Amino acid sequence: MSLQFVLARWRAPQRARAVLGISLSLVLWSSAQAQPALPPAVTAALARAQLPPDALSVLVVDVEAARGAAPRLAWQPERPMNPASVMKLVTTFAALDQLGPAYTWRTPFYFGGPLQAGVLRGPLYIQGQGDPRLVMERLWLALRRLQAMGVRAIDGDIILDRSAFALAAHDPALFDGEPLRPYNVSPDALLVNYKSLVMGFLPDVKGGLARIQYDPPLAGMALQPSVPLAPEGTPCGDWHLRLQASLEAPGRMDFAGSYPAACGARNWAVAPVDGAQFAARAIEGMWRELGGQLSGGVRDGRVPQGLEPAMVIESEALSQVVRDINKYSNNVMAQQVFLTMGRQRDGVGSWDSAQAALRQWWQRRVGAQALPIVENGAGLSREERVTAQGLGRMLQVAWGSPVMPEFLASLPVLGVDGTLRRNQARASGQAHLKTGSLRDASAIAGYVHAASGRRYVLVALVNDSRAAAARPALDALVEWVVADLAPR
Repeated sequence: MSLQFVLARWRAPQRARAVLGISLSLVLWSSAQAQPALPPAVTAALARAQLPPDALSVLVVDVEAARGAAPRLAWQPERPMNPASVMKLVTTFAALDQLGPAYTWRTPFYFGGPLQAGVLRGPLYIQGQGDPRLVMERLWLALRRLQAMGVRAIDGDIILDRSAFALAAHDPALFDGEPLRPYNVSPDALLVNYKSLVMGFLPDVKGGLARIQYDPPLAGMALQPSVPLAPEGTPCGDWHLRLQASLEAPGRMDFAGSYPAACGARNWAVAPVDGAQFAARAIEGMWRELGGQLSGGVRDGRVPQGLEPAMVIESEALSQVVRDINKYSNNVMAQQVFLTMGRQRDGVGSWDSAQAALRQWWQRRVGAQALPIVENGAGLSREERVTAQGLGRMLQVAWGSPVMPEFLASLPVLGVDGTLRRNQARASGQAHLKTGSLRDASAIAGYVHAASGRRYVLVALVNDSRAAAARPALDALVEWVVADLAPR
């Protein structure tokens, strides 16, 4: 008997109503029994955070359970939720599974003319192919290698070929109005140092100032070399605000405030507003700092057909890249990997090709059900969605895959490293979990080792305007899973 039928007949005669009342009670009791109860500690933590239970979606299941087997806990597991950075698990496992853990990115350099007496008579071409970790140290070594090959001066331009990715112009303020935050930078076929400038503040008490070191050096920018020290005895506090930085003007870095000596040496990473020119400024700045000469400038272009590389630099293996992405939740690196899968599929990396590649992989490896909605593969999105059931199934597939060791090792260890290093949960060391948080989303997902010796997949997603307050409830859930004492 359906609940709708019972309610429709509620106007029946008194005796019938009594019978129907009993039936209604049975229906409601049956419905309540069908919905599993959340662990009391989780319910209490949600109540303290003023979060309704229906803001939460949970799946806890044995890693080796057969498809369709009863989970240990399932709470709204089929509800599509915004997973925030937990979406990086989908991108990184898909990449490991398709490209292999030993996959590397190659960045070739081409000579556009003859090399004569230390002078390259023509342009130098640098062709980006999506390397997610072309940091300044690796670029510096590459430029040093060019000099070791005899290139001391370039009679022409340095031309950057970024055609491996086809992307529209990016507004770094669009997501949350924070254009200077490194997590908001756009991906790039030639991504140099994550498009981030690291400013190192080095106090000189005798001189009454703090010198500023800029890495990488950026050509064509007016960079203030120092800032006065704050009055003696000033606590470190919120030193960023005390600097009174003006970083929004293209080509300038200005500070109207002071720096507290009590802070000692500190670093501050920012993403300059002219991110599209970052690679050009960094490459020219580093080349000139190394003593290299350049008669022209640095501009975008294409490598002519038929040229052979003069040298090629190779990235770290994908297994290490995935570790950096998941341990430290690096958004732009995740997007680089996501676009690389699209490039492998269609020849050029675009959001459309990457999304199509991921859909095809998911249908083949995880199943046609519970397809995630993926925008950029990093979770830095208001549109991305996944179900706890779908993500849980993917984690089970990952556990049984040949790349499981590399994937598992990429996840933060609870209370030990990565984004979970400062977590003080009593279950420290007992779980490998990826975290995620946005303004209205909080999530964890990964693997938990229980006291019974069992290994569980855990997915917990919270979507609510108060999602940031859900962390104690998620910690309580992890501890509940760890406390499982049922023998294997």
